[in-house]
Amino acid sequence: MGAEGTQESLETRELRYFLAVAEELHFGRAAERLGMAQPPLSRAIQQLERRLGVRLLERNRRGVALTDAGEVLLHEGRAALDAVTAAARRTRRSAGADDPAGRRNRLVLAVKAAASHELLHKLLDAYAAEPDAVEVEVLPSGTCEQGDMLRDGRADVALMHAPFNSLAGFDSEELLTEGQIAILPARHPLAARRTLTLADVTDIPDLPLARWSRDGTFLPGPGPEIHDQTQLAQLIALGRTVAIFPDSARAWLWAEHTAVPLTDAPPVITHIAWPAHSRSLPLAALIRTATRL
Repeated sequence: MGAEGTQESLETRELRYFLAVAEELHFGRAAERLGMAQPPLSRAIQQLERRLGVRLLERNRRGVALTDAGEVLLHEGRAALDAVTAAARRTRRSAGADDPAGRRNRLVLAVKAAASHELLHKLLDAYAAEPDAVEVEVLPSGTCEQGDMLRDGRADVALMHAPFNSLAGFDSEELLTEGQIAILPARHPLAARRTLTLADVTDIPDLPLARWSRDGTFLPGPGPEIHDQTQLAQLIALGRTVAIFPDSARAWLWAEHTAVPLTDAPPVITHIAWPAHSRSLPLAALIRTATRL
């Protein structure tokens, strides 16, 4: 291989090493995360810099910082590793190698827990009636995890919700537009109102807004940190928090909950989204079914 080809090639092992250092900004912590000693990790990064002909990291006594070139490789490297991981996962899934029962060619559909309940039921029932339908495994996710699941191959297709989910890098079809509601404890005084505004909901002294994790970080605020829909439902029923959801969330409300429409909340648009490069025939059939609904 010529010098130019060598400079332009990257190994997945090198990317994993670099990403660990770039994310930790500390060689010791990165080595511990990778399960290796620090000296060989340092040598591997130095060899990578020499081969690429650029400095990726600035090292000093205070720690490690990314150069401009390092920032580029951090962004591009994450996408590249996700693509490699996704290819491996989808290849194994197509052959049933990732399933104890050996089920082949099944589709994994990522959905936000407790969202689009009625639409999801209709979609699964309609697709199951198709003559060449394959099994669809529904994979519940957190608030904004569907995109990550598509990128790294944990899911083949997802129901995503604008403006909360980014559709960048995916193909998608719009399925449903709906308003938003506040879900309150049924005994709270505001539960008797016919409508509310966002200001009404975010400024309740005795009922702080629930906080979901986005990219592993909980949004700031006094409300409780929410990890799943069951926890949220119980805390609302106990009068500890309030939450904002699309109108379709009414499907999972308890008797101790009340839903009140929000007059000034932006509409939520549900899309079915999938990787732009997908060539899966079962996926194409599922998307056709979804758009007919």
